[in-house]
Amino acid sequence: MPGPKDRILHLLKTKGPQTSSDLAKRLDVTPVAIRQHLGGLMDDGLVDYRDEAKGVGRPSRIWDLTKASAARFPDSHGELAVGMIEAVRKAFGPEGIDKLIRERTNAQAAEYRKHMPDDLRGRVRALARLRTEEGYLAESRKEADGSFTLIENHCPICAAAEVCQGLCAGEMELFRRVLGRGVKVERTEHLLDGQRRCVYRIRG
Repeated sequence: MPGPKDRILHLLKTKGPQTSSDLAKRLDVTPVAIRQHLGGLMDDGLVDYRDEAKGVGRPSRIWDLTKASAARFPDSHGELAVGMIEAVRKAFGPEGIDKLIRERTNAQAAEYRKHMPDDLRGRVRALARLRTEEGYLAESRKEADGSFTLIENHCPICAAAEVCQGLCAGEMELFRRVLGRGVKVERTEHLLDGQRRCVYRIRG
């Protein structure tokens, strides 16, 4: 079972910035214990805080992850992936990169389809599970209007996607193919746009 510091990091990764009181409630521990763990994580350079004024009274101290914390989550061999992409681009040009992405998308789609049930809700759940297994810390939920939301709290190929944004387009195509004909997939938050995660709205 993960230790308290790892659980704090996971919560900040999946739920976003929070106060120590919020973290204490979610983890069912005392605020004093949380502050001790946050102090240790801050010493390690993994978390930091900002004070936000909200009306009268003392400002709220909001804790968040630092860039250094990314090393604690899966990265799918980022440096190797970046090097391979640069090598393919140099050897084969943009057409080679496009072909590489198509082949990757085709292979992923074939594998994902093996795990897809008949109903859309089941497919979204299966997709979230598969993505989590690949390091994306994914989750899904059904919205009041009948649509679905797929959330990826981490991107294990972020370093590669930064130098080859076609990978992100390939993943959009992947989702559309495995979720079924007629299903609309829209990215509403994007890590590469400066947001903390990638979020997709899915409508049948």
